Amino acid sequence: MLTDLPAVTVEIGLNAAIVAVVNRSPHILAVSEADGDARDSLPFGPFDPARHRTFESGLRDRVEKRIALRLGYIEQLYTFGDRGRQRLPGEEGKHMVSVGYLALTRTDAENNEQLAEAGAHWRDWYGYLPWEDWRRGRPALLDQVILPALARWENSPPYDERSASAAQRRSRIRLAFGLDDFPWDEERVLERYELLYEAGLVREAVIDGHCRDLDNPAIGLAMRHDHRRIVATAVARLRGKIKYRPVVFELMPPEFTLTDLQATVEAISGRHLHKQNFRRLVEGAELVEPTGGTLASTGGRPAALFRFRRQILDERPAPGLKVGGR
Repeated sequence: MLTDLPAVTVEIGLNAAIVAVVNRSPHILAVSEADGDARDSLPFGPFDPARHRTFESGLRDRVEKRIALRLGYIEQLYTFGDRGRQRLPGEEGKHMVSVGYLALTRTDAENNEQLAEAGAHWRDWYGYLPWEDWRRGRPALLDQVILPALARWENSPPYDERSASAAQRRSRIRLAFGLDDFPWDEERVLERYELLYEAGLVREAVIDGHCRDLDNPAIGLAMRHDHRRIVATAVARLRGKIKYRPVVFELMPPEFTLTDLQATVEAISGRHLHKQNFRRLVEGAELVEPTGGTLASTGGRPAALFRFRRQILDERPAPGLKVGGR
């Protein structure tokens, strides 16, 4: 009989990882709460079925009303409902199940002022996940801090009989971080974050009670609850998405130079791309068309302006920019 179990109220919340490119860097919209906790959180709010027919309409409405930001592309990421994600003592009372979303938008000076009034701000997503930024080459953080710490964790005693063996841990580390004969795969963002969490290398592991203390300095900026895990999920999804859907243009102005487009793709993928190879890739994919206009640039000839060629959506089932691994 299940009648003796304590009653638990389940509340459905909506979390949004809202992405924009600011000064050629990928940013996540973060919210600061006025409770003395300096950690960022993602925009969040409960789903109200009396007011909204769908989760997506509820999310759009809440974001537009609370932080005056109109969202473009939106897609559902995952449902996050693990016990402990909201740190409710003993898991009693209300349990929060969050439906995570990836949303894309553009920024301008006017809405940035409105965001500040709502306690929201743009944060470079590599502040949360600094090991993911390979635009200037392999991050020194990997070889100086992360991989040595993971090697120690790999050979540490298991937590209990259900814990992974050293060989299993080694296999996961090699695959996630591209060691030995495995290449670095920019889409394995969530796998890398979860390994760092299990190894006690991020502050959330201590806050959640997964480990008692960090043996190394905390890596990256911590977030409330499991919001950094949601960010990692969003980054992985977007990195994969740009390869077979033209979602990158949701982050671009109506007219842009190929240099700006390349910088945006590099920002999302975390990779440096060869200029001529990238231009051949764009031309071959037939994703853009010239507007006939130019943009005056300092120290050089004016750069041609382009726009997204929307006819591609009717011509090809999977138009995208296949950069990076896989």
